[in-house]
Amino acid sequence: MSGCSSGSCGGTKTKESAKKQIQDEMIKSTLEKIKYKLFVMSGKGGVGKSSVSVNIAAALAAKGFKVGILDVDIHGPSVPTLLGISGTLDMDRGSLVIPKEYNENLHIVSMESLLKDPDQAVLWRGPMKTSAIRQFISDVQWGELDFLVIDSPPGTGDEPMTVLKNIPEALAVVVTTPQEVSLSDVRKSINFLQYAQANILGVVENMSGLVCPHCHESIDLFKRGGGRDLAEKYGLDFLGAIPLDPATVIAGDLGTPVVLLNEDSYAKKAFLALADTIADSALKSFEAASTSHD
Repeated sequence: MSGCSSGSCGGTKTKESAKKQIQDEMIKSTLEKIKYKLFVMSGKGGVGKSSVSVNIAAALAAKGFKVGILDVDIHGPSVPTLLGISGTLDMDRGSLVIPKEYNENLHIVSMESLLKDPDQAVLWRGPMKTSAIRQFISDVQWGELDFLVIDSPPGTGDEPMTVLKNIPEALAVVVTTPQEVSLSDVRKSINFLQYAQANILGVVENMSGLVCPHCHESIDLFKRGGGRDLAEKYGLDFLGAIPLDPATVIAGDLGTPVVLLNEDSYAKKAFLALADTIADSALKSFEAASTSHD
């Protein structure tokens, strides 16, 4: 079996190394223009993580912040559906990707926007996922942002690991539901974040009780308080609880975040309060990090 021609392997590795170094510099340049990076993750699917990501982002944008959503759920992107966005992304100056605009303060990049057929299955393994996420950061023209909300797939696989490796300053927001089947997986996620020495902003309890639309009493359909108890056990901040609310389902089908609906609802109030808490917590985290480096 013949080997490489003289110098060809070394030359290929040098080119790959140089390409990676250039991309590293582009990632660094992009992230320097973004004040806060929020990494929204969960231990399991079905906890409403993407809905939390979208409504946090939309609420922050409504408050006047410049916000981007980076949907790195490569196999099951749902952010475009929740925002009623379709179509492929445009390119600027030949290589930079222009995020989809939801409104003046909110822009989105999702894997779905790169596919010609949104129903197409993405059959990618680790290295391709890593490469795609790095490109989502380096090749997107995010510009100056106050917040970049990163919606990650459930679990502790390639996507979360790649995000934390390339955005080590990201602030993790862990989403759970109150019942034990979710909490047990979230404990693994917290362990993963601690092992990766990630910055954990706090815990959000989604589907925290059901508010009856008729009598307005709360029903503990999936229990309640499990997320708060988990946060206390691990010494983490509890950021807020979001109740089950029919308005959230209606908003999702309309492609409009519930926080932007004209009608008031329990979910809308809870998400707006959560956005305020996250903005305050991010500021405190930033100030604490700045102080520790003085």
